[in-house]
Amino acid sequence: MTKVKTALLAAAASVVMGATAAQADIVIATAGPMTGQYASFGEQMARGAALAVQDLNAAGGVLGQQVQIVVGDDACDPRQAVSVANQMVNQGVVLMAGHFCSGSSIPASQVYTEEDILQISPASTNPALTDEGGDNVFRVCGRDDQQGLIAARYLADNYAGANIAIVHDKTAYGKGLADATRESLNAAGVTETLYEAYTAGENDYSALVSKLKAEGIDVLYVGGYHTEAGLMVRQMRDQGLDTQLISGDALVTDEYWSITGPAGEGTLMTFGPDPRKFESAARVVAKSRAQGYEPEGYTLYTYASIQVWAQAVEIAGSTDLDAVTGALNGNTFDTVIGAITFDGNGDIQQPAYVWYEWSDGKYNEM
Repeated sequence: MTKVKTALLAAAASVVMGATAAQADIVIATAGPMTGQYASFGEQMARGAALAVQDLNAAGGVLGQQVQIVVGDDACDPRQAVSVANQMVNQGVVLMAGHFCSGSSIPASQVYTEEDILQISPASTNPALTDEGGDNVFRVCGRDDQQGLIAARYLADNYAGANIAIVHDKTAYGKGLADATRESLNAAGVTETLYEAYTAGENDYSALVSKLKAEGIDVLYVGGYHTEAGLMVRQMRDQGLDTQLISGDALVTDEYWSITGPAGEGTLMTFGPDPRKFESAARVVAKSRAQGYEPEGYTLYTYASIQVWAQAVEIAGSTDLDAVTGALNGNTFDTVIGAITFDGNGDIQQPAYVWYEWSDGKYNEM
């Protein structure tokens, strides 16, 4: 995302938090990295939330009341996420459609649980979010142990006799995904050649690349985000390595290609089936594109988080947390990303991951 877009989005969030919440009949929120190196994902969430609220209000609101959206910036920092969560308590929100990073969602969830606020994350995949969270914690995406299993199967089927490296950025998301992949890979009888951590936010990964070269690594699995993965693949190509890069759903932003350029050609990643292709999302996709924004990645997942909440509130006839969670646990919800049913853990019963390949600046299902 450009600096101009980031500044505009941050300014819009500030205005919403400072002015509109007090005027709202029902106040809900989203929060994520609106600034910082992962801001492209924050924009996805803010855009998806704005579209959802626009459509809800145009259809008469929820329980006959209009809905206002509050946007919080946690920069994918755990401490900032807790601060944002407390701000949301003061704003009187009844729903948090967030956060993005698992490392933010997990600590923030403790605040939402204590304050009886519903949390539905569109993007946080670490199993601990729902396994250890309260009855108020849900997500509309899959989990790292599901995504890691898919990655491990691919590695075992295609690289069983090759040198495999697994690296992670030490975050709840990155390490969680890397560990889940490693565990499933080892269970399949394949042992990685190299497993280690790297530091997120750096610009130079030449030392890691040199180690990959020395170990003769054929495939690199990255548990982490698009910025670092993009730099790694570019620096591998600069050193003459044709090592295959594979990663997860944190590469679902066009910003990945802006970092890699042609070096990103052939990168593989896992993500849910592209909801932009679903008939259930056609109208919202067209509306977003008409506004000049491509609803990639977690845009529609954020929209769906708010859809699920709105439908549950209508079923419950109240925004009361216990009533709404009761509705969430006992019904199926029609959303832009398809029908959603939750299990007793707050996870969806329809998780699915498929493979994507980056080519000519776009990611497409394989």
